[in-house]
Amino acid sequence: MMSDIDIIKKYFPLTELQEQQFAALGVLYREWNAKINVISRKDIDNLFEHHILHSLAIAKYLSFKEGSAILDVGTGGGFPGIPLAVMFPNVEFTLIDSIGKKIRVATEVAVGAQIPNVRCIQERVEEEKGKYDFVVSRAVMPLADLYKLTRKNISSVQRNALPNGIIALKGGELTKEISQFRKIAEIEDLSSYFNEEYFSTKKIVYLSIKGPSN
Repeated sequence: MMSDIDIIKKYFPLTELQEQQFAALGVLYREWNAKINVISRKDIDNLFEHHILHSLAIAKYLSFKEGSAILDVGTGGGFPGIPLAVMFPNVEFTLIDSIGKKIRVATEVAVGAQIPNVRCIQERVEEEKGKYDFVVSRAVMPLADLYKLTRKNISSVQRNALPNGIIALKGGELTKEISQFRKIAEIEDLSSYFNEEYFSTKKIVYLSIKGPSN
């Protein structure tokens, strides 16, 4: 039978440290979710497939260069930011959410799993002033809102293979949602990365944004 870690190793080569960190996520999320519900109780057994591997779809789409800075908006309990921080140890991740108990879980999990390149902040995205190479999110809000609220946070300094912008994990029918972004949007089906049934309706949306001058 496939272990939790095996579903990650099926798609990504992992160092020994990364294996340890992902294993720790399995323990810590189960412990913390029993106290503060950030993942539905019936879904916690699918933690690695539905939450960790789903988050790592962004790592399939783009390999962040060392020194990049990433903002995870509406991170909840730490998705997609914490799994991505394990995958990219030389990239800085800032995770924000307006709900304090969710940020507490993300903070405790990152500390417990010894993931040093994560900082978790309780704040609304409107309040965030920092500049980042990319904004990432997982089904937090409509793309139009995400674009409007975060374009101020996109740095004009380019260091990655793709122009700076927004990378969002989405599900379902997106035609209407992306209609205003046709010139700057790319959509990938996650079924092209992962063969589990769960990903058959999941997508990744990238919006290229030319950052404001810093």
